[in-house]
Order: sequence, then structure tokens, then C-alpha cells
Amino acid sequence: MNTDVVISGGGPVGLMLACELRLAGVDVLVVERLAEPDQTIKAGSVNLTTAEAFYRRGLLPAMDENVRQNAERIQKFLESRGATGPKPALPVGHFAGIMVASNGVHFDDPAFRDVGPAARVVVIQQQAVEAILGARAAELGVEIRRGVELTGFDADDEGVSVHLHEGETVRAGWLVGCDGGRSRVRKLAGFEFPGTDPAITGRQAMAELTGADVLPAGWQHGNGGLYVHGPTPGRMLTVEFDGPPADRESPVTAQELEDSFRRVSGADIRVTKVHSATRFTDNARQATTYRQGRVLLAGDAAHVHSPFGGQGLNLGIGDAVNLGWKLAATIRGWAPDGLLDTYTTERHPIGEWVLDWTRAQVALMRDDVRTKALRQVVGDLLRTDDGATYLAKKLSGVLHRYPIDGEHDLTGRGAPDFAFADGTRLGEHLQDGKALLLDLAENAGLREAAGGWAGRVTVLTTKCVSDANLTGVLIRPDGYIAWASEDGGTAGLDTALRRWFGEPA
Repeated sequence: MNTDVVISGGGPVGLMLACELRLAGVDVLVVERLAEPDQTIKAGSVNLTTAEAFYRRGLLPAMDENVRQNAERIQKFLESRGATGPKPALPVGHFAGIMVASNGVHFDDPAFRDVGPAARVVVIQQQAVEAILGARAAELGVEIRRGVELTGFDADDEGVSVHLHEGETVRAGWLVGCDGGRSRVRKLAGFEFPGTDPAITGRQAMAELTGADVLPAGWQHGNGGLYVHGPTPGRMLTVEFDGPPADRESPVTAQELEDSFRRVSGADIRVTKVHSATRFTDNARQATTYRQGRVLLAGDAAHVHSPFGGQGLNLGIGDAVNLGWKLAATIRGWAPDGLLDTYTTERHPIGEWVLDWTRAQVALMRDDVRTKALRQVVGDLLRTDDGATYLAKKLSGVLHRYPIDGEHDLTGRGAPDFAFADGTRLGEHLQDGKALLLDLAENAGLREAAGGWAGRVTVLTTKCVSDANLTGVLIRPDGYIAWASEDGGTAGLDTALRRWFGEPA
């Protein structure tokens, strides 16, 4: 073997997966066909579960300055539109263009308990995330080769021969396609990719405009579609229900953007310069499985959908964090039977939810009289405190649970960022990418029960000040809880350890 894993695609998902694998000592080669990072406007924020994943790997400090600059730009934009006085409540997000403010959200809801520092990272561009992950991957020793395209591969029971341009072949144990919605890996491997065809054309750009000062802030329903200007200077977006674009490949011109914005808004705007622009549709498809033998998919290669609700980047990062430790365990030889198959079992339902979440928004954006009436009703519900809290929980990802056996209510949930008596928090103890067993009651029996998994599971004896009832918690490398107890006992712990971390040494 030349390397343990080849990852096709050097965007945020591929880089996050590479970092997770390297933390576990796996050799990784990332090949990316683009010679330089793509600067096309993409995601502009992350949700709570993604921020938690970054926090647990020590990446928040690198993101703080970008978040601060974004907040300043948004505030200046709002002030340029006449906002004065105290800062308005930040929106928690939108559903089908219906903006919902955060001041009605019950952040004391149990789903938000012990959020910790991850709550401070929200508005950050995908390009910034990619740059930070790229630097971290390089620091960990990941080999990243830009301007190198995967042209084909041959997979067998022992590994994958990955063919690159100019006739080079790399022999790897595994191949992971993180190469986007038009994934070559997915197509060549023959993954089934069912779903629904597109009905809209969306355009998003960072551009210089004149005449935009008359446009209201936020999402607006116009003639046959929607448009939005902001929340940062120059950002513009339109959605039109006239079918998919005839040409997805040609560059988006200033004239195309101007014509679309005028059609939908009716405003006499001019686009004088385009810095970055893209088209998108509501094509919604998902691979029926994320693994075929030694070939796997993650991110947009496994699922595509419209960007409404900002779930794409988050879904891909979740894939990478879930897959990374499981693939590493398989390569290192201690994975229990079926561990790698739980990647599809756990992540596929969340991908299904995202596809339906975006489909529902497209349906509610339509301009006919019945949909307008329905949108008014849904808007009224979302603007109640309970509705705003529901939306916040859905968008943040805190309601996602994995089907992990266990009697405690925390089992299968992402771990809260527990505060400990020594002043540390849980996230600070997960940066090495290993599983963690919390001994919260100085229980020698618990520590002894985990002795056979030394090197795979770290045991931390401490006091939890944010949940005094807990006596023991087993946390997987991806931050999800595999076992928890409040009675001081160890019933079920051995089963959980074997289920997720193999046989004891």
C-alpha cells in the first residue's frame, strides 16, 4: 500500500475527514482537482453541532477573528440600511425565507444545556473553514495534492488502486469520495442516487450594486420568486420558479444577475461588478448506502439538496466526524464487527431529514394564492416562542440522535459540554480524537471495567458541576454518548465498550 486512505476532494469535508484520520495515526492522501481553493460564494455560517465538532478538536481560536470580522460587517450593513439604537436580536435562521428572531427562543430548553464555547461560532464563511482545516491537516501531516484529479479506480477485497491524471496510480486500503454533488467517485463506483428533480433556479453572488438602497432587508417574496440583499454588503440572492437553469456550467454574468433581481424584486438595480457568483437548484438526491466495499462517500458526494436552511456544510462535517474514527478503527484492526456499517446507519437518516427539510421550504416558497395563505399560517406559528424554539433546535442539530442502545436519556445524543470542578470543560478533553470515559464518582470498579481498552478509551476521573446526578459517561470520539449512568454502577458498560471499541486487549 502507498497509503491507508485516499480522499478525493479537498474541501471542508475531505479536510475534516483527513484530520480525523490523522489523529488516529492513519496515513492519508488528499487529492483535489482544483489548483487553488474555490472562492465561489458558498455557506456563510455553521450550526451548533458543527461548531461543537470544531471546538472538540481545538479549532475555535483559529475561527474567532473571522467570526468577529463578520459580525462587524453585518452590523455596518444594518447601519447603512438605517438601523439605529441597540443592536437588533440576531435571527436564529429562516424557513422558506420566513426570518425568525432569536429573542423568542427558549435557550433554557434541555436540548441546549451545557452548550459551552461552541455557541460563539455561527457566522463564518466556508472558505475560512476550509483554510483553517487545510492548515490543521498540514500540521497533522496530511499529504494534500492540489491540481491532481482522480480519473478512475479499481477496487478489490484488499484495497483500491486509484488512478490519477498523467498515468499515476496510488494503491490504498480505502477510497473516500468527498468530491461534491457531481462526484466522480460515486458515479464510477455505481452508487444508486435516487431523489427528486429540480424545479427552481437560484442565483447567489457577491457583487457591487447601485440602486439597492431601496430594497428592504431580509428575505422578500416578489414576482414569481424570492430575493434577498445582505446581511453583508454586496451579497445578493434570487430564487425563481421557472425550472432548472438551461446551462449550469457557463459563468454567471452581471447581466444575468441583474435581470433575475429585477424580475423578482421589480427594483431598478444595476450590477456593476461580480466578485463571486453561482447558480443552484433544488435537486435533492441521496445515495442509498454510503459504503460499497472499500469505497465510501461523504458530504455532497453522498447527498445533494438546495442550500435553504444552511445545512449542507453541517451535514458534510457530521459525516466526516462520524466516519473518521470508525474507518481508523477498521484500519488499525480493533474495530468490532459491523462498526463501519454504522456510518450509513447513523448518518443516512439525518441526510434524509435535510432533504425533506429543504423540499418543504421550496414548497412553501411558491407564489400561488394557496401557498401564500399557508405561508402566513406557518409564519405566525414560527414567530411564537415555541415555534422559534422548534426552529432553533432543528437548525442547530441538537435534536439529532443516533440509534445507540442504552437506557439513559443521554445515550445517542451529542454530549453536552459538561463543566468540571477543575475549571475545564468536556470539549477540552476530546482534542486527541479518542473516546473518553468519565468517572464522575471516583468509582474504582468503573475504571477497572475499562482497563482492557487502554489506548482506545481514555479514563478521566473528575467531578461534574453541571450535572451532579451523573456518575459515569462513555463518549465516542465523535462526541456522542454511548453509555451513561446515575447510580454509580457499571451495568451495560462492558457491552457498550465491546460494541464500539472491540474486544479488550
